[in-house]
Amino acid sequence: MLFIPNMNIKNEHHTLTATCAVGLESLIEDEIEAFGGKDISCGRGVVFWRGTLSSAYRSCLWSRFSSRILLHLYEFTVTGEDELYRECLAKPWLEHMGLQTTFAVDCTISDGGHINHSHYAALRVKDAIVDYFREKEGDRPSVDTLRPGIRVHLHVDKAKATLFLDLSGESLHRRGYRVSGARAPLKETLGAAIVALSGWLKSDTGALVDPMCGTGTLLIEAAMMYGDCAPGLSRDYFGFMGWLQHDKDLWRDLLDEAAVRAETGLQGDWPVITGYDCEPVVVGSARNNVERAGFGNYIRVKQAELTTLQPSTGKGMVLSNLPYGERLSEREQVSYLYKAFGRICRERFSGWDIGVFISNADLTDSFSLTWKQRYRLFNGTIPCRLLVGHVGGVGFPFRWNELPEVKKEEGSEFGNRLKKNLKKYLRWAEREDITCFRVYDSDLPEYNVSVDLYDKWVHIQEYAPPKSIASELAERRLKDAVRQVKEVLGVRSNRVFLKTRQRQKGKKQYQKKDSRGKLYEVREGVCYFLVNFTDYLDTGLFLDHRPLRQKIFQQAKGKRFLNLFAYTGSATIHAAVAGAASTTTVDLSATYTKWTKMNMTLNGLSVEKHSVVQGDCVEWLRDCKGTFDMIFVDPPTFSNTKKEKRIFDIQRDHFDLIKLAMSRLDRFGVLFFSTNYKRFALDIRLKDIFDLEDISKKTIPFDFSRSKKIHMCLEIKKKKVDGGGEGSERN
Repeated sequence: MLFIPNMNIKNEHHTLTATCAVGLESLIEDEIEAFGGKDISCGRGVVFWRGTLSSAYRSCLWSRFSSRILLHLYEFTVTGEDELYRECLAKPWLEHMGLQTTFAVDCTISDGGHINHSHYAALRVKDAIVDYFREKEGDRPSVDTLRPGIRVHLHVDKAKATLFLDLSGESLHRRGYRVSGARAPLKETLGAAIVALSGWLKSDTGALVDPMCGTGTLLIEAAMMYGDCAPGLSRDYFGFMGWLQHDKDLWRDLLDEAAVRAETGLQGDWPVITGYDCEPVVVGSARNNVERAGFGNYIRVKQAELTTLQPSTGKGMVLSNLPYGERLSEREQVSYLYKAFGRICRERFSGWDIGVFISNADLTDSFSLTWKQRYRLFNGTIPCRLLVGHVGGVGFPFRWNELPEVKKEEGSEFGNRLKKNLKKYLRWAEREDITCFRVYDSDLPEYNVSVDLYDKWVHIQEYAPPKSIASELAERRLKDAVRQVKEVLGVRSNRVFLKTRQRQKGKKQYQKKDSRGKLYEVREGVCYFLVNFTDYLDTGLFLDHRPLRQKIFQQAKGKRFLNLFAYTGSATIHAAVAGAASTTTVDLSATYTKWTKMNMTLNGLSVEKHSVVQGDCVEWLRDCKGTFDMIFVDPPTFSNTKKEKRIFDIQRDHFDLIKLAMSRLDRFGVLFFSTNYKRFALDIRLKDIFDLEDISKKTIPFDFSRSKKIHMCLEIKKKKVDGGGEGSERN
């Protein structure tokens, strides 16, 4: 039976439906109106309208936000699968397809009533179509679930069944430019919606920067919009191409029009569009996608970590789909990434617009930015938020105010000494841009405490009093010291933290003291760290190592850096932020390796790029095959490993440790060794084997100059033989 197409179908008005992700309906409504649609209405994830075939084709070719375009064929009432079969068998399928037309059937059920199994319902429709052709033509068409000639879609809502022709054939998010996707890729339709809702195109269209661009979806969709390029122009398949009523001339005209518009849009001056990602494989995929999309001359994709992000042009927008952290174990890490993202934008992108796409609304405040718009969107089944705002000027860093007068009363000796110290150290700290430093360290024998300032917080440690001091007197003096710290600095109790520091032996020095789990963000130079004032004896940042960390920062660019007994990885952070080629951080503690990773994230560093190893440092060194340009070794005075029953003693074991570490050092490299063991005596054999320089005096900071033995620090290099070669090592 030969079907003769209706020659007036081009001008007929059809009932059409666009499906989409929830939250994109209003965007599609505006598109449909521009495509000539009439009687437009919206539901949850759907947009309905009446329009000509031209309106339908334009939707397939030009809609940036729709998932599928469906043309209404038939509607009927059903009370079960048998009635569904009979109704479909009676429909004139020869008007839409022939024996040589492959087909597929999909089904969705919103409220099934008597029909509640979508796969079985689709099979019944398929059977009806096959039986229809056997009855009419004596043969059956073939099924192709991947790229059928036509795709029939059944939707069941209670007793109402509707059959549609899926004009899109496959989801419209498949633009044809994606070579490969990264983890959890962003669908192109959602990417286009993020760009549209961000307001980038409605502004002066300055630069667009995506600091974590993945495979480049946001960048490519933004370029398509700016260049007036139809998102479907590169597709070679649509669901209407095998439809017997397909108007080839109309489709060819629409394609020619789209090609002219794209060619025109690619001309003239373009804004700078740049993407960054830290993973080389992902960057490669993004560049391939950009080339396939035809924007190789308009979009730049570079390998870089968030910490290196800098504006390369005037003003514009920073827009990114950030990692979500859906699992509870990832949420804390992601919150620090958001802190880093917000801080970098505040410090370097003042005056820019900003948009971030995240899933966890509870982390909105992590950015410390003001949001003008908040959109509720979905990435698949994941509820998300698009936050859009403007970056104002950088806020002033915290500085201690003028100190209030200390009351002249009995017991104010400590307060007067503290104020005297503060006048000296605050001027020095402001001049050197230092925010974490010591201002008092047992200056008066009666007040055996240390007082450290960490930005706007105060950390007080009481050293265990000698047995000759009555406990009641020591307690009274401690209370007096805390009171006067608050008075002198003018701080509330919630910014003052107090610990009692006693002489510790073995593993006790690292045992947990509390379990509040509260971490505070502080700054050292251009690096940021998380400190804990309550749970451990130490805060997570050794203040006396500040000059050594600065030395590492100054020398680490382009170097392979190794940090052993790394604690919370502060030296690693300085090396990585300075531009080290690679960093490796080793510590036995799971707590401290996790802390290191959080510090990395807080600084916009990729935990994938920088290796963090939980393990015994000595054993790791024995197994290590690589070499490093710079090594930092800061072992504990004493430690034991419960699992291996191995004991480390700095005095006894430092010779073997240093020799082993030096075996992994490049011949032109440097190793920094540090210990705070006050009775430490260097094994003189090391002086015969290596070039050693005692740099302790150079690395003791001004605020610790009261104690010349706060730590010992050595700079160690391999001996050079005549002619510049590497010297031999001997026992």
